[in-house]
Amino acid sequence: MENHSHGKNILERIVEARRESVAHRKRVLPDVALKIATEKISPPRDFPGALSRDGWNVIAELKRASPSRGVIRREYRPTDLAPQLEAAGAIALSVLTEEDFFSGSLQDLKAAHQVTEIPLLRKDFIIDPWQIWESRAAGADSFLLITAILTDEELREMLALGRSLTMEPLVEVHSREELDRALAAGGRIIGVNNRDLRNFEVRVETSLDLIRAIPDECLAVSESGLHSHNDLARLRSAGFDAFLIGEYLMKEADPCVPLRDLMGLNQTSQTRA
Repeated sequence: MENHSHGKNILERIVEARRESVAHRKRVLPDVALKIATEKISPPRDFPGALSRDGWNVIAELKRASPSRGVIRREYRPTDLAPQLEAAGAIALSVLTEEDFFSGSLQDLKAAHQVTEIPLLRKDFIIDPWQIWESRAAGADSFLLITAILTDEELREMLALGRSLTMEPLVEVHSREELDRALAAGGRIIGVNNRDLRNFEVRVETSLDLIRAIPDECLAVSESGLHSHNDLARLRSAGFDAFLIGEYLMKEADPCVPLRDLMGLNQTSQTRA
């Protein structure tokens, strides 16, 4: 990571690296090849439908590492983790595919697609429509759009492309200004990231600050920094439909135990923090 530009925040460095990576991959694999590949993939699973269930809707994230924590999970096998988390009650999976800062891989997403039946969200830094075609060809059912790194025109274009592929994106915001932009672009699934991607500081109150401004017709997802069933209960009471949780699960030897705790399915759920 030290090889990236100095003087830029973490998010800017990640996006810079992503642009270089995508430019290279586009030369190797043109759009037309990806579009052909999407025709061989089974139809997208219903990501919005999963988030709309009446229950503790947890999107469990498969993540090996992060810029702030380094390696989170050394024994990282998506083919084992994905079906285990599905069986434990996750309504969808988020799979980190960014290589340089999160040690992810598109192969992790493909592996999870082969061994699960619940929807898969590609968690990455999407800055080019080509990545959306790449996501669908790999078996993703939805993908992340980070409002902070996209223009209004790019947001609208990528939302439209996702919907043409029956992939409703998760549009991520961290401030009221970003939320207003996401809604103006037509976002229907709004994710409030409690982690500031510029410095990776976490503040759960960010979700509570923004929930009143998210229209009822949108699905609201709280992301990051959630550590207990009480956290989920508080946010659900405020109006959130689903919760995206990664680090808290991935740092445990058996991530299914904290997942069940978060959903209130274990007796320890009220005391675990």
